[in-house]
Amino acid sequence: MEHALSLLEELGPEARLLAGGQSLLPMMKLRLAQPDHLVDIDPLAQILGYVEAHEGAIRIGAMTRHRDLLESPLLADGIFSDAERVIADPVVRNRGTIGGALCQADPAEDLSAVCAAVKAQLVIRSRAGERVVDMHEFHKGPYETAVGPAEILVEIRVPRRGGSAYLKVDRRVGDWAVAAVGAALDLDEDGTITSAGLALAAVGGDITCAPAEQALVGEPASEKTYARAAQLAAAACEPVTDQRGSKEYKRHVVGVLTERALRCASQRAEGV
Repeated sequence: MEHALSLLEELGPEARLLAGGQSLLPMMKLRLAQPDHLVDIDPLAQILGYVEAHEGAIRIGAMTRHRDLLESPLLADGIFSDAERVIADPVVRNRGTIGGALCQADPAEDLSAVCAAVKAQLVIRSRAGERVVDMHEFHKGPYETAVGPAEILVEIRVPRRGGSAYLKVDRRVGDWAVAAVGAALDLDEDGTITSAGLALAAVGGDITCAPAEQALVGEPASEKTYARAAQLAAAACEPVTDQRGSKEYKRHVVGVLTERALRCASQRAEGV
């Protein structure tokens, strides 16, 4: 780790980390990314590849592969396993890492929406020490994060949530999403929503959906509540018309997926 950080300091801001390569290499092939230097951190998977329970939370090393996230019993039947089943194909899932995906910050990338929905905390390390940020601070916008030129994302800390789900519409298996929604809910004994997380992918630069989250907290876990949150999510997103569909169609998809994701998250929170 110290060697990698020292190389980043030495080589300057035009150096890029190469983790699994499943995000960066396609960008380089298209000449959308042209770093002067690559620092291959694949060997760090020995120390940064893990999924562990720790003090009521789940800690995920930034070099953990998609396949390992999918197979982890700690993440089963929740938003991570939902998302990993629809990420790309087995070849990408065997090589790609959660840290690489988050640091790419592609607006259509699944795990950024997943981590935003569950209110994950991200640990960023430099030679001066570590700092912890939330997803709102981490995700600065399309292809931009809070990780500095001489820093490395080392860990993702996921608080335990009552129930969570991720749903995605795409044109074919492994394609970028037309739209995707991640939801996480905590319920009290009366079925009232005590905390909520909602995040979107592929429908604008802002992955979070604060208006819909605020409308959920304190309300009963009911179809009426889900429908109201879906309306707010559809209104808040900013899709564009492209080959995957019109912006009107994508807003409609967001509304439908939001209701379904909230319903699924609620059922999982209740143990149904």
